[in-house]
Amino acid sequence: MSRFPMLRAGCALSVLCLAVPAFAEDGATDTADSPYHAQRADIIVTALIPRKQGDILSGTTVVTGEKLTRELRTSIGETLARQPGVSATSFGPNASRPILRGFQGERVRILTDGIGSFDVSNTSVDHAVAINPLTADRIEILRGPAALLYGSSAIGGVVNVIDSRIPRRVPDEPVHIDAIGTYGSASNERTGSGEIEVPLGDKFVVHVDGSYSKTGNLDTGGYILTPALRAQAAASSDPDIAGLSTLRGKLPNSAAETWEVAGGAALITDGGNLGFSVAHTDNFYGVPVRYALDPDAEAEQVRLHMKQDRVDMRAEVPVNGGLLESIRFRAGFADYQHQEIEDTGEVGTTFYNQSMESRLELVQARRGGWDGAIGAQYFTRKFHVVGEEKFLPRNQTDQFGLFTLQSLDLGTTRIEAGARFEHTDVRADADETLFNPAYSRTFDTVSGSIGASHELVPGWRLGLNLSRTERAPSAEELFARGNHAGTQAFELGNPDFAKEKSWGIEGTLRGQGDGYSVSLSAYHNWFSGYIYDALVADSVCMAANGGVALDFPCYQYNQADARYLGFEAEATVKLAQVGTYAINVDGVADYVRATITGSGPAPRIPPMRLLGGLEAQGDRLSLRAEVEHDFAQNRTAATETDTDAFTLVNASVSWKPLKDNGRTTLTLSANNIFDVEARRAASFLKDYAPLAGRDIRLTARLSL
Repeated sequence: MSRFPMLRAGCALSVLCLAVPAFAEDGATDTADSPYHAQRADIIVTALIPRKQGDILSGTTVVTGEKLTRELRTSIGETLARQPGVSATSFGPNASRPILRGFQGERVRILTDGIGSFDVSNTSVDHAVAINPLTADRIEILRGPAALLYGSSAIGGVVNVIDSRIPRRVPDEPVHIDAIGTYGSASNERTGSGEIEVPLGDKFVVHVDGSYSKTGNLDTGGYILTPALRAQAAASSDPDIAGLSTLRGKLPNSAAETWEVAGGAALITDGGNLGFSVAHTDNFYGVPVRYALDPDAEAEQVRLHMKQDRVDMRAEVPVNGGLLESIRFRAGFADYQHQEIEDTGEVGTTFYNQSMESRLELVQARRGGWDGAIGAQYFTRKFHVVGEEKFLPRNQTDQFGLFTLQSLDLGTTRIEAGARFEHTDVRADADETLFNPAYSRTFDTVSGSIGASHELVPGWRLGLNLSRTERAPSAEELFARGNHAGTQAFELGNPDFAKEKSWGIEGTLRGQGDGYSVSLSAYHNWFSGYIYDALVADSVCMAANGGVALDFPCYQYNQADARYLGFEAEATVKLAQVGTYAINVDGVADYVRATITGSGPAPRIPPMRLLGGLEAQGDRLSLRAEVEHDFAQNRTAATETDTDAFTLVNASVSWKPLKDNGRTTLTLSANNIFDVEARRAASFLKDYAPLAGRDIRLTARLSL
């Protein structure tokens, strides 16, 4: 954290100096117009300047209310996996990170209230995201160029989990309580979460929340291994391996136990708001076994114990001047570690990560049809690995960014442009055990986009957006040099990588009217210097490993040209009104195709998917049935296996038992009703870890 110290201190000091006199004013603020308090489902807070969902020039999704309750799972990836353009890494039920438009890892940012999750989930698919979906009030997903305002690593998109740990309003009641409890049959899941907000006077609010979740091994919809692996196991003369051919039902080593506690407070006045929170997360989970079908190899049964201590701060000062409307500041720091524990109880490897991120936004006053915002962002990460599966040297990343978004409303036509500059320093210490000398790389990247939308007829808008992006390679892509059990690979980075660059174009069509809404997005990205990993001869990695034999096949990071193209479609139509019930039908379709020049299909790309639902929505009772069909994925990389198609049928009923309290609900859902064996094409573990089988879930949400 030694770089840019004066900049960080200056940003914080400038906000606090502005805030101190402002907070001294009397009276509680009216939070209705504040972007940090927007509760309407169609307002996208993550868009820097809060916009209606239909006015944003790229794909967006909001998950809140009954929809969030119905989709809620213990991981953020599984919670969002059925949204348009979203899949999940599905490294078992506990470590599942969102995939946006086929992008994952370094090309997707997972945020909590606008800043990073401060974990190492981008480093490997077996590492869980340190954000608990149980605490979410709403989750916003931005796909496409709009996400670049949160970093050049967000070319795939941004997932922003918005909670209330730093209170956004002064409750009207003496004590405000929110709680949720869930039982899920597929993994014997028992989950509980609760939060309390108490106003101390008319300006100060304190907040406390906690959650606990415990699951057993996941019950799947069929065999654990794919048909090809079962046939290989059945042909073995080793009885233990041959027995794997009949393994079905419970997914071994997939149980988990997680708890979290947090507290926060905020001062909320007419002159602005200032708040902070502290949180501790403890997650102990198993990684499904990747069975070895060679009698001389041993399958690892690893559990991970993750801990994180985190501190957050948020401030907003209304200026209401001729130049600026408001100033917003957001910052966070976290100390993270996780241990990878072998079946003997021995700690094999430990990951340590300390991260800090701060973000200052100056929101311009609206002049006629012109508004916008400018800002600065700083991020630092100190990361190192200790133990037998250390595959990275100790490293540090410092990144400073400047960004702006400008918008011009001409009535039926809206024009929007954004730009971001980033300066990134990535350094790695010398490490004799990895045969790694000291490295230091510096990158300056510039990204920008320009677009427009036009109202064709009232309620219908057609948009087009052009973007140019640059991304600095990550420490993992530059400096990896070792055996990595999580990906079953000896990973070899390249410290001489150049910047990854791309051009992108996206078209959108959105319409809404009496009883219907439609949203279509189509995109095409052209990359130069696209970074990917590919299987190469073991001799390549052995040369970098001092001639020492490898534990896993050799995968080397490379750069090449690449293309991504695809679409997302979403629609809802009201079919009829039957008494107090609205009968609605809705549908989602998405598809992505990715090709690496000279290599073929990009690895781990989700197939085309269709999802349709029929819902009877009443004031207090709602019933829903839906069908999801994932097509077979036969367009795979050379080292991948194909994935069969599958169809899941789900149903749910939601009841609001209190007449004047729409946030208190009981939801009963049945997922994968026909107990289908399903595997996600984008998962590293798709051949060893199918998705959940039949899962009956009962969820109670209370708000008082």
